[in-house]
Amino acid sequence: MTTTQGNRPGDPYAAGAAGDTDGADAGRVFTVTGQDWDEVVAGVGEAGDAERIVVNMGPQHPSTHGVLRLVLELEGETVTEARCGIGYLHTGIEKNMEHRTWTQGVTFCTRMDYLSPFFNEATYVLGVERLLDIEDDVPEKAQVVRVLLMELNRISSHLVAIATGGMELGALTVMTIGFREREQVLDLFELITGLRMNHAFIRPGGVAQDLPDGSLAAVRDFVALMRKRLPEIAALCNANPIFRGRLEGVGYLDLEGCLALGLTGPVLRSTGYGWDLRKTQPYCGYETYDFDVQTWDTADSYGRFRIRMNEMFESLRIVEQCVARLEGLEGAPVMVADKKIAWPSQLSIGSDGQGNSLDHIRHIMGESMEALIHHFKLVTEGFRVPPGQAYVPVESPRGELGAHVVSDGGTKPHRVHFRDPSFTNLQATSVMSEGGMVADVIVAVASIDPVMGGVDR
Repeated sequence: MTTTQGNRPGDPYAAGAAGDTDGADAGRVFTVTGQDWDEVVAGVGEAGDAERIVVNMGPQHPSTHGVLRLVLELEGETVTEARCGIGYLHTGIEKNMEHRTWTQGVTFCTRMDYLSPFFNEATYVLGVERLLDIEDDVPEKAQVVRVLLMELNRISSHLVAIATGGMELGALTVMTIGFREREQVLDLFELITGLRMNHAFIRPGGVAQDLPDGSLAAVRDFVALMRKRLPEIAALCNANPIFRGRLEGVGYLDLEGCLALGLTGPVLRSTGYGWDLRKTQPYCGYETYDFDVQTWDTADSYGRFRIRMNEMFESLRIVEQCVARLEGLEGAPVMVADKKIAWPSQLSIGSDGQGNSLDHIRHIMGESMEALIHHFKLVTEGFRVPPGQAYVPVESPRGELGAHVVSDGGTKPHRVHFRDPSFTNLQATSVMSEGGMVADVIVAVASIDPVMGGVDR
């Protein structure tokens, strides 16, 4: 450890006053170079300045769920102040969407929270459909497919939250099991949409295409498998004294604190308050499904873990109901009938497994000049959306996710801004961490389950 006298100009976290130029009130800056913690603390004590140490945790740290920077002020191993530094993953997605058609915007927003892409697509598309005034025209089958994909996505996202949280605590078996089950969900996504992530499958007016043959059977097999394996994860963790010892009482935040900060999702429901938009502000027909909102009453990291475990069981219930409904909707449309909105027009899979069907190509290329012109303008220019603004939130795995969509009457969004729960929930990092130990910071962040793709958009 080296000791340096004085300040670093412009560094708000350097020892001493930021505006101090004569060094009279300057403290020491400690540069730690890999020693054991006991040596670091002893060195600070010898220097006679043990009041505080400021440590950078991240932005390249395996337990910060992406490129999140935490500035921790420590006294010994106790955290006295914790601050979040974000912006290291900024993609400019919201600004880019202003320069693409309404349908192309789905391709951008699906990449924000990359662990729950279908929720990003759904909240944006629901807003566009409200502006188009076609909410009642979206086919029933399209809505059921959306619910099916979102609930499968909720399971995969919670599996990652539990798996990465276990890894950060040293429970590597939890990590390997969690990612093993997630692969099963991604296989279903690939079967249904052709992609494991970044699907752009939920489109204004419906979904991109009908379910392929064999997909419902694959979903039924997955549900049967998960009904066997989820109890294994629960048995491994729920009553494990080591696991519970690391989570119980850590990252405590009560209902009053959650409401003051605008926190939602499992963090809010761990206080015992059953706020879930699928019940309180239903969308996509969620009011017609039978499921229970999961809550806990400990307001700590252990409660958030138990909520995510229980929500996966509830998602399996909803998925089973979706499969039963889809079995009775064989051959039903999955896109609105208005050909001025449905994009791409009459898309179907050809004999080679890709592209438009030969019948559709023959029609627009050889039989109808009007159909060819319409198809060209719809794909290249896009449809116009009446002027106005809309906000339709959905219950993502991390809480309330909403898109504020603004139209000026053109073929591109005037403005799209997302209310991402990871961004809002990160406010709790400080209050959950301060007063605890350094190791508990990792537990608190893991219980929030932020995804930096949704924070830095």
